[in-house]
Amino acid sequence: MRVLMISDVYFPRINGVSTSIQTFARELSAQGHQITLIAPEYGTSEPEPFEVIRVASRYLPLDPEDRILRTGKLRAYRPRLAAAGFHLIHIQTPFIAHYAGLGLARRFGLPVVESYHTFFEQYLDKYIPFVPSAWLRAAARRFSASQCNAVDALVVPSRAMLDVLHGYGVGTHAEVIPTGIELDRFSSGDGARFRERHDIAPARPVLVHVGRLAFEKNIDFLLHVLVRVRRQVPDVLLVIAGEGPARRELEALSTRLGLRDHVLFVGYLSRDGALEDCYCAGAAFVFASRTETQGLVLLEAMALGVPVVSTAIMGTREVLDDGRGCLIAEDDEADFASKAVRLLTEPELRAALAAEAHRYAQGWSAPVLAERMIQFYEEVANRAKARRTGPSQAE
Repeated sequence: MRVLMISDVYFPRINGVSTSIQTFARELSAQGHQITLIAPEYGTSEPEPFEVIRVASRYLPLDPEDRILRTGKLRAYRPRLAAAGFHLIHIQTPFIAHYAGLGLARRFGLPVVESYHTFFEQYLDKYIPFVPSAWLRAAARRFSASQCNAVDALVVPSRAMLDVLHGYGVGTHAEVIPTGIELDRFSSGDGARFRERHDIAPARPVLVHVGRLAFEKNIDFLLHVLVRVRRQVPDVLLVIAGEGPARRELEALSTRLGLRDHVLFVGYLSRDGALEDCYCAGAAFVFASRTETQGLVLLEAMALGVPVVSTAIMGTREVLDDGRGCLIAEDDEADFASKAVRLLTEPELRAALAAEAHRYAQGWSAPVLAERMIQFYEEVANRAKARRTGPSQAE
């Protein structure tokens, strides 16, 4: 198939949406499909095994890490896109890309699939604090329902997110297709090398968190958990990899909690081995987000054989299976801390969960989930073709 993807975000902007797009596009390309991605221009980018059209963009006022596509610049690509003979358009984000994707679909007479990656109802009030939360949640529900009902089909990464959309009144045909893991990229890591690079003693007990440092990720909860863990493991260190708008507040909170020497912020890490090394430096990976539609970092950790301690809320409920490479904790500081302490102090439990984590992650391979995506594309394209030809010819 020939598929045109369009997104308001992509690498080098690091987040789960970028990872999902890259994983599917790479795997679909490897399976012989033609993928073209329209994404903002950031100034620097790495080559991909699929076509990427970088469109001029400008800064987003509320978040300097992001960009806004300049739709006027996109018009120049219309003849090139029309000549490509796409079968389908896949919109990845709900901002400029949504409306630009719908416009291209109407112009070219193509069906449209849209992914719903982010639980916006639980997101907006973290970034627009001067508007009442109830208003923002209601606006997010209306906005999401309107957009989701405007496309031919939806892809959501978890059943929990689909249930939320149904509650909004979304009736569009939808399929639950999580993002898979490129297992060859998460097959090995050198935790000792990471420790040496960051001057962490070889025997020091370490917990690791990887993710965007955003307010909705609930990382402040992990810092409060760390206070409790220290009571039983006094020299524990929490390594936090990532960047984002909440970093300054998290650093200030760690100081107020007396954790200055027990939290290490290492920023973004490249996926050329540095990130994998970071995962493997920990006795456990810790995660407590309440708004994840999936939680890819959980699978990345487990693919590397790193056991997980996490809450299981929203999409993470469907990723995690208690005892299969992870310990599921309540959304409670004391319970979470007790499970983290177990992995730090019980080497036999840690080894058993690590082995099971690696086995469990194999079931989330990118090729299997990419095949499900292409089957869904074909279904949507065939439905659109049947609507165009009419009942008698379709038969």
